Amino acid sequence: MLLGILPEQHPEVFQTAAAFAQRLDAPLVCAYVDEASYLVEWDPARDTHRLSLHPEKDDADIAAVRQGLKGRITELAQGSGVEWTLRLLAGDPARAIGRLAAEIDASMIVVGSPEPGIGHRISEALNGSVASWLSHHQSRPVLIVPLAKAVQARHAHRAGDEMDEDGADGSAAS
Repeated sequence: MLLGILPEQHPEVFQTAAAFAQRLDAPLVCAYVDEASYLVEWDPARDTHRLSLHPEKDDADIAAVRQGLKGRITELAQGSGVEWTLRLLAGDPARAIGRLAAEIDASMIVVGSPEPGIGHRISEALNGSVASWLSHHQSRPVLIVPLAKAVQARHAHRAGDEMDEDGADGSAAS
């Protein structure tokens, strides 16, 4: 089981992947892709060899990201009984996750749905959606975890629209 993970990712994504890993009795490989680096050498047994697109971003920055992610995953996995590892990758996130999935023969890839907001929409328009690319270019299942808060907000917004059209309580006026 392979999880594409981000430092500020909503906990639901990890929790969903961990639940599937536990049900399938599979280890969970969490993969973070450093988009500010490009792939120099691919070694599936270890972290990738990378060069930074931003030379001022040094190994200390990557070490801090690694430590932050390890702490976050440890916190989220506490009590779940799921066995997990963390891999740091470089380059295009969708392709890096796809390569790793092939190398570890992942039973499934789990990613979060795109975050709401204009910044994320611009990034997705320029770089493409990781979830979309994976779902179109993978031979293995890809699970895209929607964020419950985003879904609830959409439903609440739609319910508000229905109330405006139908009456104060959402029922048709008689």
